[in-house]
Amino acid sequence: MSKTRFTFLFFIFFFITVIYSQSINHNERTLLLNVKQQLGNPPSISSWNSSSSPCDWPEIICTAGSVTGLHLCDKNIMTTIPPSICDLKNLTFLDLSLNFIPGEFPSTLYNCSKLQYLNISQNYFVGEIPDDIHRLSTLVSLDINGNNFSGNIPPSIGRLPLLQTLYLHQNLFNGTFPKEIGDLSNLQTLGLAYNGFSAMEIPWEFGFLKKLEYLWMKEVNLIGEIPESLNNLSSLVHLDLSRNNLEGPIPSNLFTFENLTYVYLFKNHLSGEIPKAIDALNLVEVDLSQNNLTGEIPQGFGELQYLDFFNLFSNQLTGELPESFGRLSALRDFKVFDNNLTGVLPPDFGLHSKLEAFEVSENQFSGRLPENLCAGGVLQGVVAHTNNLEGEIPKSLGNCSSLLTFQLQHNKFSGEIPSGLWNSFNLSSLMLSNNSFTGELPSDVAWNMSRVEISNNNFSGEIPAGISSWSNLVVFKASNNLFSGQIPKEITNLTRLITLLLDGNDFSGELPSEIISWESLNTLDVSNNNLSGQIPAAIGSLPDLINLDLSENHFTGEIPYAIGNLKLTSLNLSSNQLSGKIPYQLENPAYENSFLNNVDLCSDDPKLNLPSCNSMVNEPKRFSSKHVAMIVPLAILVSLVIVVLVLFIVRDYYKGKKIGQYLETWKLTSFQRLNFSEMNILSNLVDDNLIGVGGSGMVYRVEINRSGEFVAVKKIGNCEKLDRKLEQEFLSEVEILGNIRHCNIVKLLCCISSEDSKLLVYEYMENQSLDKWLHGNKRSFPCGVLDWPTRLKIAIGAAQGLCYMHHECPTPIIHRDVKSSNILLDKEFKAKIADFGLAKMLIRHASHTMSTVAGSFGYLAPEYAYTTKVNTKVDVYSFGVVLLELVTGREANSANESMSLVQKAWQNFSEGDKSIIEILDPEVKESCCLEAMVMVYKVGIVCTRASPSTRPSMKEVLHVLQRWCPEDGWSTKRVGSEFDVAPLLGGASAGSGAAPGATYFSSYKNSEEGSEERV
Repeated sequence: MSKTRFTFLFFIFFFITVIYSQSINHNERTLLLNVKQQLGNPPSISSWNSSSSPCDWPEIICTAGSVTGLHLCDKNIMTTIPPSICDLKNLTFLDLSLNFIPGEFPSTLYNCSKLQYLNISQNYFVGEIPDDIHRLSTLVSLDINGNNFSGNIPPSIGRLPLLQTLYLHQNLFNGTFPKEIGDLSNLQTLGLAYNGFSAMEIPWEFGFLKKLEYLWMKEVNLIGEIPESLNNLSSLVHLDLSRNNLEGPIPSNLFTFENLTYVYLFKNHLSGEIPKAIDALNLVEVDLSQNNLTGEIPQGFGELQYLDFFNLFSNQLTGELPESFGRLSALRDFKVFDNNLTGVLPPDFGLHSKLEAFEVSENQFSGRLPENLCAGGVLQGVVAHTNNLEGEIPKSLGNCSSLLTFQLQHNKFSGEIPSGLWNSFNLSSLMLSNNSFTGELPSDVAWNMSRVEISNNNFSGEIPAGISSWSNLVVFKASNNLFSGQIPKEITNLTRLITLLLDGNDFSGELPSEIISWESLNTLDVSNNNLSGQIPAAIGSLPDLINLDLSENHFTGEIPYAIGNLKLTSLNLSSNQLSGKIPYQLENPAYENSFLNNVDLCSDDPKLNLPSCNSMVNEPKRFSSKHVAMIVPLAILVSLVIVVLVLFIVRDYYKGKKIGQYLETWKLTSFQRLNFSEMNILSNLVDDNLIGVGGSGMVYRVEINRSGEFVAVKKIGNCEKLDRKLEQEFLSEVEILGNIRHCNIVKLLCCISSEDSKLLVYEYMENQSLDKWLHGNKRSFPCGVLDWPTRLKIAIGAAQGLCYMHHECPTPIIHRDVKSSNILLDKEFKAKIADFGLAKMLIRHASHTMSTVAGSFGYLAPEYAYTTKVNTKVDVYSFGVVLLELVTGREANSANESMSLVQKAWQNFSEGDKSIIEILDPEVKESCCLEAMVMVYKVGIVCTRASPSTRPSMKEVLHVLQRWCPEDGWSTKRVGSEFDVAPLLGGASAGSGAAPGATYFSSYKNSEEGSEERV
């Protein structure tokens, strides 16, 4: 009877549990469907419906039949978090990362009483972290990285007793972080990196974090010394205090923990010696680079048998390298360049490990290069320049097919180059200048060789005709050697050349006339040779040439007139046998020393210290009686004509006076050599010449001479006085364009101003704007369709212009209004950035806050719209939108679309490559260019990331785009064998931020602190 009763009670309990579970399930489903509606019904969570259990939905985590987790990462959510989400009473896990959620920190989540894991990273949150954040008292993990939070981190964050993970990196914090973080006794991971905190020291209280394994404080404006209290971090695995302003010695016991496996103290200003106590046997990666460390490298480093990555570059270290380094079996990367190290390099380097990078440059090492550097077969770079190394290059390096770069310049090496080194399969740069190498140049080099620098050596012989096969060569520096013979015409087949230095040799004969193929060349130096003949006129047709040196040769004849059309920053034609009048464009004091020791050259400009051309003309002969009989009637005719002209002048006196008074009200300021006057411009500002109307005025197309040459004139203002905004735009445009020169930035020829109006005169762009070609009305603007190679060419050109503005100008310039209508196209579809009315010049490495938001809707970076924070990343975002326009053919913000182009592009990106292909412009989407279009699409995606710190720089974007080049017709091919956009995406999922320590575009990024290449 008791057994029957027990069975009956069990079934009753089971029945009640099932009924209760179904009731909970039904209530939570209703609640979640309501949440979905409040989130705007994102298509990416379409599986949520009223006919299935929430526990079957992929975004839902259930425990015991109840919803305990929401995984809504990357769901294209663009609304605020609904408060009803906390009605899920058992919710412990909430992931809303990688969306477009706006607003301030979601304090409504305080009502989620059991919440343990909260991830709202990579969104559009702004404002400060609230002071009462401690109300989320059950949190174990908090991740808010990659947003636009600013201000201080409140002390109350230290009152989250269960917290184990805290990620606050990559925001816009500009206040302080609290010492109370040290009260988080359970904290294991702390990420504060990439924030602009006020200058402050590492709190001594951080030493209480006994369970901390991961401390990431890279680039947070730290000052002072590393506190001794960090010695107490007995669980520490990863320490990154890089890119700060720390000083003083490294605490003596900081590296004595056996479980410390990663150490990063990158780019500080630490001083003092490296402590002898570095003996953690499990150390795998050591990076103490770019500090002010002194003293010798401790012997203990050579005993770290698991050491894989060793960085001590850019310090003031002295002494010799411990010989035990050569015996380390795990060593892969070894970088100690830019120190004061002496002695010989351990001879066993590379013999016992698979060494990939060996960089010891800019020290005082002597002796020979280790013989076995490539014994492991994976060596990618040897950078040993600027030392006192001597002897021959080890022959074993001639068989090292993995080498990418080989740099031995500024040493005392001698002998011939191993023949295999020239042909090393992957070698791209060979830099051997300033040594005593001998031998001749080979006919063939590695397929990827782009840089050869062998100046100041003893190479001899002729340049072989086979040099035409060096097809990827960009830089060739062979100055001051013993080369002889003629410069072969085959060298003109090197169409990628940017720099060619052949000066200081014994070349003879004429300079090849086929040099018109050097379209990218910007520096040509063949001085101090025995060249003869005339200067090829084709030099004047090289569009990018800015440095030209033909001095100390035997050139004859006149200077080609076309050379005067070049925008040369340096010119030297001295010590030749040139004759005749120099081109008038070169009659400039800047070139006053460019024509010395050419006895038959003349000029009408006395500042050039050349004979006057008039004084060099022969004396005229006496006239014969026949000549006199012809001249007298002619003189009478001329006198009659003069009388008639005088009558006309008298008649028009007052009319002319009136015109003169009118012209006096206008002031012309030129920035280029002009072949027109104010009157040419002012008299043609008529309706028939009007070609456009913008927010700041009207644009005219004005013909300035009978040969059909035009300029574009922007008239700012109208019959009334200029308002303050237009005046500021005018001054901004003049200040910026009047001082910069770049082939991908529209030229400002002059400005003409009066009290009521301002005129800006630009070079005329025949193909108008990119916007009209992509989105123009086909009836009013029948442009046709831009093919894909042309679109890619336009993207690269525009990127070059922006890259120049951001990275090459002495004062960086931010455009603030990059869009397709501000990218103009010349007759050859060369892209030029225009309209600098909103641009700002910035102090380098600083971001500015603008009083108002300026720009165009659809192109505005999110942080600019919310916080008016200005740095170069706002232009990167806008350029990303332009790239998406180029590949999709869609407008940035169309009234006919339910979402912006960026939102649509991200949505398709999250759905995979098939969806990406569907959104590409069908008018140019062909199989031959599909791969390139997808690549550019993904570049646009990365440029439009929500967080500015996760977007690449324009230099990095340009480098990626340039790896793709238009070929014949519709074909677009990759340059190189294994190029992909994956490094651009950082190896992360769509839209994600960088993982701790990740570097975007890592495969292509060069050091911005120096000019030398690094591995």
